[in-house]
Amino acid sequence: MKFENYNIAETIKKSLAEAGFNRPTDIQFKSIPPILDGEDVLAIAQTGTGKTAAFVIPILNKLINVPKEEHTDILCLVMVPTRELAIQITEVFQKIGKYTRLKTVCITGGVEQAAQITAADRGIDILVATPGRMFDLIYQKQIKITKVNILVLDEADHMLDLGFIKDIRDVKKFLPKRHQTLFFSATINEEIKDLAYSLVSNPIRIQIAPKDRVSKNVTHSVAFIGMDDKRFFLERLINENPGSKVLVFVRTQVRAERVFAAMERVGIKSATMHGGKEQEDRLAVMEQFKTGEVKVLIATDISARGIDIPGVEYVVNYDMPEVAENYVHRVGRTGRGQAKGFAVSFCSLEEKEILDEVEEFLGKEIKVMEIKGKDYSETLDFTEDVNDNWKALLREAEAEDKPKFNDKKKKKK
Repeated sequence: MKFENYNIAETIKKSLAEAGFNRPTDIQFKSIPPILDGEDVLAIAQTGTGKTAAFVIPILNKLINVPKEEHTDILCLVMVPTRELAIQITEVFQKIGKYTRLKTVCITGGVEQAAQITAADRGIDILVATPGRMFDLIYQKQIKITKVNILVLDEADHMLDLGFIKDIRDVKKFLPKRHQTLFFSATINEEIKDLAYSLVSNPIRIQIAPKDRVSKNVTHSVAFIGMDDKRFFLERLINENPGSKVLVFVRTQVRAERVFAAMERVGIKSATMHGGKEQEDRLAVMEQFKTGEVKVLIATDISARGIDIPGVEYVVNYDMPEVAENYVHRVGRTGRGQAKGFAVSFCSLEEKEILDEVEEFLGKEIKVMEIKGKDYSETLDFTEDVNDNWKALLREAEAEDKPKFNDKKKKKK
C-alpha cells in the first residue's frame, strides 16, 4: 500500500511525495493505523526502521484540524533523551508538515532559553524536548503542557539508561487525564516493559524483530590491533578510502580529542562530537559532517542513537563499545535504506571479551581481517605522524646493520 492511498490529508501526502516517501516501512505500516485511531501504542523497533515517521505522519494528520482554546496551548509533546535526536525529530515534523499550519518547536538545554521562550509566546502545536530544559520552562511558567493530547516517548530505553525515569513519570502529572501515549523503544526488557505498561492504557503492541539485528546492507569486520596502534590503522583506512564519510566511535571525550589530535598531526581533517562540547558547537559539527565539509567525525556513544546522518560509508569502532547492544546502535549509522555500508572494529587484546559479547548479541561471528606481520609493521612505518617516524627509521637502521653483522660473523669463522 502506498502513502497516496492512505486516508490522510492531501497536504501531508504532498510533502511525503516530495521527500521520496512512497511506501511505508514495516513499523510505519503497523503503527500509523492504530495511532490514527487514537490507540495507545507500544512499539519496539531497531534504529533505521523509519520509526520517527511512524509517529510523525499520523500525529500531523490528527492535529491538523484540532482547535485550540489559546494559541500557546501545546497539543503534542515528544520527549527524547538527547539534543541531537530532538533536533532531528523536529526537522522530520517540519519537513512532513510544511504544508500544514502546525508549528513544531524544539526545546533542549545547552543553548540560551530566550529564543525558546519567544517561540513559546508565538505558539507551539508540537513540542519536541529533552526533559531538563522542558521542566525548567514549565516551572518558570513559560510553557504549559496541560492541554497535550498526544505524548510520545521516543528512544525510551536510552532515556532509562540516562536516568530519566523520574522525568518520564513526572511529566504525566501535568497532562490531562485523557490523552494518547506512544511509547517507542529500540529494545525491550523487563524494566522497559514495566515502565511502558505503567504509562500506556491497553496499548497496541508492535514489535519489528528482523532476523538480523543490524541492516543486511552492512558488511562487518574486526581487526585485532594493539591499543596504542589503532590511530595508525585509522589513518590508513581513511587514506585508502578518500572521499568517504567515516564515523569513528570512541569510549570517552578524552579519547575523542586525542584521536582528533592524532589525525590532525597526519593532515587528516576531522571533527569531534561528545557531551563536553557546547550545543552550538555540536550543531555546527553535525552540519559540517552532513554536508561533507568534514569527512571524518570522531564521536562518543552520544551520537549512536537515533541520529540519521546521510551517506556514512564507514563506521569504525575505534574502541569496542562498553555494552554489546551499543554495537548495533553504532553500526546502524551506515547501510541505511538501500545504501551499502561497512562496519570495521579495532579490537585490542584487552577488548576481546567485549567482542565475544557483541558476537553473542548479534548471534553470529564477525569476520576477522587477517593482518600479517609485514602489513602490520608497514602500517606503523608509513604513518605521517611525525612523533612516530622514528620507528620506521629504527627499523631501517636495523635492516642496514644486519648484513654488516653477518659479515663480521663470517670473518670470525
